[in-house]
Amino acid sequence: MIGSFPTTRHRRLRQSPGVRKLVAETALINSDLILPVFIREDDDATQNVPYPGFYHYAIYELKELSEKASALGISALMLFPIISSDKKDPFGLESTNPNNLLIRALNVLKSYDLPLGIWADVALDPYTTHGHDGIIIDNKIDNDTTINKLIDLTLLLAKHGVDAICPSDMMDGRVSHLRSALDANGFQDTLIVSYTAKYASCFYGPFRNLLGVRALEGPSDKKTYQMDYANVKEALHEAAFDVQEGADMLIVKPGLPYLDVITKMANMYSTPVLGYQVSGEYVMVKSAAKEGYLDEKLAFLEMCMAFKRAGARAIITYAAIEIAEWLTSHNE
Repeated sequence: MIGSFPTTRHRRLRQSPGVRKLVAETALINSDLILPVFIREDDDATQNVPYPGFYHYAIYELKELSEKASALGISALMLFPIISSDKKDPFGLESTNPNNLLIRALNVLKSYDLPLGIWADVALDPYTTHGHDGIIIDNKIDNDTTINKLIDLTLLLAKHGVDAICPSDMMDGRVSHLRSALDANGFQDTLIVSYTAKYASCFYGPFRNLLGVRALEGPSDKKTYQMDYANVKEALHEAAFDVQEGADMLIVKPGLPYLDVITKMANMYSTPVLGYQVSGEYVMVKSAAKEGYLDEKLAFLEMCMAFKRAGARAIITYAAIEIAEWLTSHNE
């Protein structure tokens, strides 16, 4: 039954902060947040980046960052290595170097023994000269050859104690192969947080530039393996495969332009769905706030609440520290 005015007045439930909080349908808390972290070599002088709010972290800077994130109740760090150009090649061989930047950072972070998940992005684009997520054969991204390389990277990360591997390559069947390899080598407890619906998007620009990918070589874009942004049913089909193949969580990336995808995926599957607020989304807010066009705090909180309202169980965002601080301050 629906009431009628004036007996029913909806504004009664909006009249004070206490009442609004009491009847709020959606909550955003610190543990909903996951922080992506760019790792650089300690002697890399490139600390200033051309985007507001972005930072590179040397390994010796990770202690302070991880302790802060842990104290704020952030759930996990997701690591992305910035590999120097002299260590890149067409096949991403540096990815399986047992002393590469990502492994050294992982070892250091795990040694702190913090109640903080350490996740690692799994793809070849940080390591390849051409900037693609896989290995190119005959001017195409070769699906099965790429998976074999990703298996090697995954097992290396698992051996060094990573809590979750996050395949972002969008190769067909990679979740099944990675799960089988992990299980066969005694890493049954290592999570697979799959980039299930990673769209071919313009919003990745700042991220790619930070990794040193100014222009792609070979195929001119990533549309043959990342998803067409016109499609939703395709994302649900991808999700069905990932769930069946053993994914523990599903990522939709980018986030805000794809809230409909998050909602439909979350409604269809019990496997947790995460939203990724990507670099372009983040920079838009930071840049607009810098110019005084909007309030940064209110914008990020509203956007993250939109993720949760859409059905995301957690949000991967470069603003995780700031958001957690705002939420902590608000609740004190």
